[in-house]
Amino acid sequence: MVILGIDPGLAHTGWGVIETKGSLCRARAYGCCATGTEEPMDVRLHSIYKEIRQVIDRYHPSEVAIEQIFFGQNTKSAIATAHARGAALVACACGGCTVGEYTPMQIKKAVAGTGAADKHQVTTMTRILLALDHDPKPDHCADALAAAVCHAHTVQNDRRAQRAHEAVVGFQRYPGEALERSM
Repeated sequence: MVILGIDPGLAHTGWGVIETKGSLCRARAYGCCATGTEEPMDVRLHSIYKEIRQVIDRYHPSEVAIEQIFFGQNTKSAIATAHARGAALVACACGGCTVGEYTPMQIKKAVAGTGAADKHQVTTMTRILLALDHDPKPDHCADALAAAVCHAHTVQNDRRAQRAHEAVVGFQRYPGEALERSM
């Protein structure tokens, strides 16, 4: 499966493409769409849309993982990020991709094992999990790759749960059949 991860931001939107085979994840490409602060908002959003569409057209991801917005103290920054996220989501919808949305804490936990991981821990673990020779830079790229890894793990866990459910349902031959327990 090919997954596109996106770390939205108005000034810098990071993206990363990974490919999964079984439980292995490998990075195929990553980059960052930078927009100038002097550009009008519509031009900046169009730049983000175009770059994400180009990535989709080039790598053909079937699924996308995008980071949800964290609303901290800076409302203005959160609104700008929401605009960038919207442009990226429209590009994904136009590209026919299924989108999974994850909080920063979910991404950190999936990659580093704890939702309290710092940037350095996330970047290092992303490098290790994707067998990269060096830390992905800038940080927006590392965050996008981490989102893709989080999605890969989530999809894999969902499939395991589905198989387990099907096994249990298949085991019960008749609806409502009680299982006998030996003591």
